Amino acid sequence: MTSTLAAPGTTGSTTTAGRGKRPRPPFGVSVVAILAVLIALFSLIPLGYVAVMTVATGWDTAVGLIFRARVGELLLNTVLLTVITVPLCLVLGVGGAWLVERTNLKGHKGWAVLLAAPLAVPAFVNSYAWVSAVPSMGGLWSGVLIATLSYFPLVYIPAAATLSRLDPAIEQSAASLGLGAWRAFFRVVLPQLRIAMTGGALLVSLHLLAEYGAFAMIRFDTFTTAIMVQYQSTFNGTAGNMLASVLVFFCLILLLVEVRSRGTARYARVGSGAQARALRLPLHAYQLPAQLSLLALTALAFGLPLTFVLRWIYAGGPGIWAAEAFLPALLQTLGYGLAGAAATTVVAFPMAYLAVRHPGWFSKALELSNYVTSSMPGIVVGLAFVTVSIRMVPDLYQTTGLLVAAYVLLFLPRALVNLRSGLAQAPKELDEAAQALGKPPLLTFLRVTLRLTAPAAAGGAALVFLGIVNELTATLLLSPNGTRTLATEFWSKSSEIDYAGAAPYALLMILISAPMTYLLFQQSKKAAGQ
Repeated sequence: MTSTLAAPGTTGSTTTAGRGKRPRPPFGVSVVAILAVLIALFSLIPLGYVAVMTVATGWDTAVGLIFRARVGELLLNTVLLTVITVPLCLVLGVGGAWLVERTNLKGHKGWAVLLAAPLAVPAFVNSYAWVSAVPSMGGLWSGVLIATLSYFPLVYIPAAATLSRLDPAIEQSAASLGLGAWRAFFRVVLPQLRIAMTGGALLVSLHLLAEYGAFAMIRFDTFTTAIMVQYQSTFNGTAGNMLASVLVFFCLILLLVEVRSRGTARYARVGSGAQARALRLPLHAYQLPAQLSLLALTALAFGLPLTFVLRWIYAGGPGIWAAEAFLPALLQTLGYGLAGAAATTVVAFPMAYLAVRHPGWFSKALELSNYVTSSMPGIVVGLAFVTVSIRMVPDLYQTTGLLVAAYVLLFLPRALVNLRSGLAQAPKELDEAAQALGKPPLLTFLRVTLRLTAPAAAGGAALVFLGIVNELTATLLLSPNGTRTLATEFWSKSSEIDYAGAAPYALLMILISAPMTYLLFQQSKKAAGQ
């Protein structure tokens, strides 16, 4: 494992190591490793903040704040929301993917895109539309409905990608052994979706823990909404910090559960020959019910929010489109989105490079540190940055740099996963050939590696941009005075029950998010085709 630290084409540096000694890594790799360590340490600030605040609170106070009726109520709400919503998302996501990828569903190419489209609608915009349609909405089941319709594409997209590359020979073997279509699906196909399902379930769970706007709008209390209320009433109060500690504890539990449930089985095809083209199962009499089911799902998840946004725009009239009102919010959203996407992509490069070119426990540990931080809700990251900046670097508080840094930590895995995939497709033998022709390592990286990974980097940057456009809680806590983004302006207007005034901001967020969602869908298909 350690032999991988020797860079390609650097035999000259290894001759000085001597027999029996571990070769010294090249200077460039050492610099990359140092940068990756600094980034990992930086990413641990929120986790360190939670640990320090818990210790500083004292055991007796912490026990008194955690073990009380209010926390029990929030715990019950959050657990019930997760336990009910995640299975529903799995059923809708896997069922939709199976219909699109493995049956002769008419118009399956169009349905494939439409089932991913709800991801372009932020959850708090979805909640706003449902409250507009049914003003009495509130409580657990309303939260389940909105969360399921908002997040089932997080399961559908990876499940569809996995099904599209699943070798049909496995199902044919099952059929030859006497298994019917349904038994073959549950005993052969479904286990192959294990990684996609556990990964999608983890994403849905983390979104449920982090979501604030959607549940606040329907007056359904969760840990995140309670932390936000605590923060607004008593700035950086001890009670809010203890709630954040419990929330982080749940995030870590979910990460461990996902790792355990992922298992160690291998699902890659081994052996010679090419993969056959999958045969689509005829639906026969189920064609119409399948079409109606998908129509109802997309109508509720995407059609209803879009309809009510357009309805409020029509009701508001031309006056709500005053450029001086929404143009600054649009420009600042684009500015923060582009700056955050560029910074996140650059920061992700060292870790992605180490993970692909020098895999080992060291690079895995660095990666894990980022995943732990990114699993935390935006409000916890925001609280950590508020506290640390005020106590240690007051000049940084409520600056653009601090807000962009928070975006980097929150969305780093989106860029990291894409960059890792792109680097894996850039053979290191090309680097070796360029260096053998006399090109220095830095020039080789710029002319060969960077060019080959550019499409993946662009895809990752687009996903980070999408996350920043729809981010609400960290932006509310950390943005400089006078900052107006589409999300914060939408939230401000809708909190004042000015639904017509909020509609243009909602529509602009959907229009900006739609191309990024389509790009995410296409990226998943390309990854599946590897």
